[in-house]
Amino acid sequence: MTLKPHLGVRILMKDKVDWKAVTPEDVVAMRAKSEKLMTSPLLQFATGRPDPGARIEERFLDLPGRRLRLRVFRPVRAEGPLPLVLSFHGGGFISGLPEQNDWVNSGMSAALGAVVVGVDYRLAPDHTAPDAVDDGVAVLDALAADPFGWGVDPEAIAVFGESAGGTIAALLALRSRKEGPKIRAQVLANPATDWSASFTDYPSIERNALQPGLSVPKFRKSADLAFPPGVDRSAYSPVTFASLAGAPPALAVVGALDAALDHATRYIDRLQAEGTEARIAVYPRATHGFISAPGLVPAAKLARAEAISFLTAQLRADMRPKPVLPESRRSPA
Repeated sequence: MTLKPHLGVRILMKDKVDWKAVTPEDVVAMRAKSEKLMTSPLLQFATGRPDPGARIEERFLDLPGRRLRLRVFRPVRAEGPLPLVLSFHGGGFISGLPEQNDWVNSGMSAALGAVVVGVDYRLAPDHTAPDAVDDGVAVLDALAADPFGWGVDPEAIAVFGESAGGTIAALLALRSRKEGPKIRAQVLANPATDWSASFTDYPSIERNALQPGLSVPKFRKSADLAFPPGVDRSAYSPVTFASLAGAPPALAVVGALDAALDHATRYIDRLQAEGTEARIAVYPRATHGFISAPGLVPAAKLARAEAISFLTAQLRADMRPKPVLPESRRSPA
């Protein structure tokens, strides 16, 4: 028997847009509406309330030709140099805000005693590749030097990314093998790890094509807008890289009903094969984007707990990892 998504997910996250007919101007207009909704307190019944153990503040990072907004979470109680976690929201490179990860980011900050920074990176169609990834690189390089005086430990940096944000997180993790600040761990929630010409050629894409959270037409539209003709899509597709050897330890949390499930599975399998400590946790009734909807998908709490336990082990030698509930499991073949 095939499990169904939770009722709230089927009602609120079902994609009703005719993506084949959507224009770039439509995307910008839809994004403005969704951003207004995401920042509404009324939506917290689905997205969860921020953890009171973390303070939230906004900062701006001035870079050549642009100014990036940062949504910063700092622990109310923490001692010594603090780990830094850079967080990249999902949205297919065409939508999304750091606010959609408030519940995840605040929980990580409070439990880890870490500074967690949600990056409001540039989006398509206004900004195509490599702009979003360049923003991630620039923020990482800048914040590792602790310009705001948060007490960041430059030897304890991790990345978190959801969906397209998972692309950025994985690319930063792989970059750190040879350049930039060293990344100690990568946590990827339903990551998109393949934007090449074969990015939809995975069994999970066909199997979960009708599930809410990520429709195949939206996936294709996102790819077309973020990576227009002339862009080497393989450069943004970690699973197509010739080598992943030497990558930081990785955890992927993903739903069994997610069309992009095999993107995560393929990435973790390759990391393991090339000697990296890596594991995947798959949640049976979860769809794409579930970790940002704890009010709709109970497994979000399990996934966040697993992420915190993993990051604690990688970043905080002074803290014992918290036990992880056993409901997560490897995806069936």
